[in-house]
Amino acid sequence: MAGDVLSVDQSFSGRAWRPRLDDGRAALALAQTLNLPEVVGRALAARGIGPEDADRFLHPLLKDELPDPSHLKDMEAAARRIADAVEGGEGIAVFGDYDVDGATATAVLTRFFRALGITNECYIPDRLKEGYGPNTPAMLALGARGAKVVITVDCGISAFDPLADAKAAGIDVVVVDHHVAETRLPDAHAVINPNRLDEDSPHKQLAAVGVAFLLIVAVNRELRGRGFYKSRAEPDLMSLLDLVALGTVCDQVRLTGVNRALVSQGLKVLAARGNTGLVALADVAGLDSRPEAWHLGFLLGPRINAGGRVGRADLGARLLSCDDRAEAQEMARELDAFNAERREIEAGVLEQALAQAEQQGDNGGPGLVFVAGEGWHPGVLGIVASRINDRMHRPTCVAGIEDGIVKGSGRSIPGIDLGAAVIAARQAGLLIAGGGHAMAAGFTVAADQLAPFKDFLAARIDAQHAERGAEVGRTLYYDGAITVGGATPDLAEEIKALEPFGQGNAEPRFVLARVRVGKADVVGENHVRLFVSGPEGGRLKAIAFRIADQPLGAALLNAGGLPVHLAGKLRIDDWQGRHDVQFLLDDAAPAA
Repeated sequence: MAGDVLSVDQSFSGRAWRPRLDDGRAALALAQTLNLPEVVGRALAARGIGPEDADRFLHPLLKDELPDPSHLKDMEAAARRIADAVEGGEGIAVFGDYDVDGATATAVLTRFFRALGITNECYIPDRLKEGYGPNTPAMLALGARGAKVVITVDCGISAFDPLADAKAAGIDVVVVDHHVAETRLPDAHAVINPNRLDEDSPHKQLAAVGVAFLLIVAVNRELRGRGFYKSRAEPDLMSLLDLVALGTVCDQVRLTGVNRALVSQGLKVLAARGNTGLVALADVAGLDSRPEAWHLGFLLGPRINAGGRVGRADLGARLLSCDDRAEAQEMARELDAFNAERREIEAGVLEQALAQAEQQGDNGGPGLVFVAGEGWHPGVLGIVASRINDRMHRPTCVAGIEDGIVKGSGRSIPGIDLGAAVIAARQAGLLIAGGGHAMAAGFTVAADQLAPFKDFLAARIDAQHAERGAEVGRTLYYDGAITVGGATPDLAEEIKALEPFGQGNAEPRFVLARVRVGKADVVGENHVRLFVSGPEGGRLKAIAFRIADQPLGAALLNAGGLPVHLAGKLRIDDWQGRHDVQFLLDDAAPAA
């Protein structure tokens, strides 16, 4: 293992490499104190973890991190109103979003109410016909079917007119959201959102499903105080943490503080396979090992999303709420088929969108990539934006045009708040609808306003770039250097102690310096597999996903035995029962 660091000014993918931590003395002291490899100490120190914080970070517990739900504004009012409805037998409905965060939040509430003996109605809007968030016809229809309380999850913070119409119809709406709010709030019975502008909660990183979990904790406490459980058992709220973990990881919120504890404990619940719907989904996805955060983001999440993208919007929430094994298996298979269809549609849109993006090149500097096309399926725009974002390392918006209306999704990079820029555009009167958070946003704009909107958005993004520096998004940070011989299963297991990985707690990235590529070939869907050897000996398998047609892929396939630096993550490889390691390659650079 090597503790030294190096800098690269331009890699094969055009990025600069910089160590997350310049001074290794604190890392060395931390490693010695905790009896960890120095490179793991570097990763901890780079995340601001000192000796006094290490145990809490390495062993995140809800008893340490879960806040009192009542610290959030309107939480107590919401808990009282929902408890009234439970006790009084009033109709309760949940209005969710069609993505994973919305589906899991909907399922958390549904399973909670079911444990109370309450059957609630769930409503997930159709992406194509209704768009995002509450709409007046749907809200009034819920009221006509008997709903006196409607809980919106992962939506509602900007649904001013529909929620006003619901209130006029006698419906008490409880908004459970986490998207960035405006100065005014919707006219609802309660608005629970850690990102309200008047909210002083320190837990602004919560996903909607995390806020929903705090809500059921508050309702449960309210019911307990009223004596509701004197003749019945309390629900097992901890059993719902697998859903909370899934929604939190897939919404790409920061895995720090309470989120870290929710996901860490949720993965343990998921491993126990108690949720019938999640078991069926894991089986159809081929998840046959101990679940980790990346399984949620790359195996389970896309299948849940596929229902809202190209299939039936409510299918994901229904599956996650299902207790019938045969029905769950059927829904899981259906979602898997929708996911395959989604991938085909995505490939077609991605090809066209990439062609536009590459024509834009760096004409606009380090700022925004914005592409649009007639007939692009709205269900894949977000994931196409993610693909281009990954390739070009710039904030990216992808939009589909149909009947004079442009609907799009955007994905950002750390340090650039895309959601705030979209909200500002809506406040400026440029959008029909729009919102989001720092890393993701959605918008609807009239075609004749598309050019002014693009200009407005680009100016906002450029201003943020100017403030934060030109290297934002184009710098690859790594935690330390290791050798091929030091890349062992034992080291990989030590690194896993830092899980769960995600936004705010990036999986540690390491550099293999001056290695030689002995063999490289294309495998699967545009992946590059290679075997490398180090100057001190040893051999290591590595793989880079979806880069065979990129400059990085070409460089690796034609390395010709020349020394290169590799940057990536070290993972356990337990394929077909083996216990080895492989290097998941993020980038490579010539070794001078």
